[in-house]
Amino acid sequence: MRKAKRYKKLLIGTVLLILIMIVVSINAGQIKIPVPDVLETLIGAGTEQNQLTIFQFRLPRIVMAILVGVGISISGAILQALSKNPLADPGILGINSGAGFAVVLYMFFFQETTFLTGWLATFIMPIAALAGAFLAALLIYLISWKKGQVTPVRLLLVGIGINAAFGAGLIIFQMKMEPIDFMKAIVWLSGTIWGTNWTFVLAILPWLLLLIPIAFYKSRVLDVMTLGDPIAIGVGVPLERERRLLLLISVGLAGVCVAVGGGITFLGLIAPHIARRLVGAKHALVLPLTAALGGLLLLSADTLGRVIMAPMELPVGIVVSILGAPYFIYLLMKNV
Repeated sequence: MRKAKRYKKLLIGTVLLILIMIVVSINAGQIKIPVPDVLETLIGAGTEQNQLTIFQFRLPRIVMAILVGVGISISGAILQALSKNPLADPGILGINSGAGFAVVLYMFFFQETTFLTGWLATFIMPIAALAGAFLAALLIYLISWKKGQVTPVRLLLVGIGINAAFGAGLIIFQMKMEPIDFMKAIVWLSGTIWGTNWTFVLAILPWLLLLIPIAFYKSRVLDVMTLGDPIAIGVGVPLERERRLLLLISVGLAGVCVAVGGGITFLGLIAPHIARRLVGAKHALVLPLTAALGGLLLLSADTLGRVIMAPMELPVGIVVSILGAPYFIYLLMKNV
């Protein structure tokens, strides 16, 4: 009973912090909007200029940062449970690179067509990213397979190798781009919330609404999988089928988030670890808190990136990497 109350306090507290960061993020930027004016605008009583600034520019970016943070964090939590590897992360394992490679290919071949410049491109980009993410995941899984199993260390090392391979492919195509497109690709791959309108929100929202509830529903399966394959098989879990389904969910979440958020690494590593330290290993508790923490962390990093070097913006992926790299090194020294 005490644990349940503590969990509710943690979850509610994280949501309240997100709401506070939303107000802070709305006020962050070259155009300063006082907090009372922000609140008036949110209830429909603000000036036309404030309504335009908040509803057409800042709110879409804020919502996108929260959605991307939620998706990548849950993806990381699932990968860590499936691989029994605390170092698993969509960025580290190469899934983000695969999605990014597919998006850059799409940009390279269709940059002069209506498929890229028209509204249809907004909905095609997540599909391209999904294709690249699934290709990367398939390669990692097949190469990691040895003697009927996939070991955590082998999965990590193969993922790092696949990440490097896709990174090399990205550089090749980037060098063939026009200078303007090259710079856009560089900024995007650094991790930046570039889809800053409501169309991009609508493009990824259906994917998240489909995949995240399934992940929550499978939380008990994840709990059993963390106990080891023999125990999972012994209690009647169809292991390979569930593993493939959960892997598809994880890769799908990472792919669509990369399509609009770029190469954001370490977020899927940090958020699940913080959640487990706070509430334990039960995924029915871990996944919702991981989602909330992921949204809070990415929104905070995006806001910090907009103000720390104003009027220039520091890509959110770089901010997250600065925060996440030391934590990754700590986990590497502790677990390997």
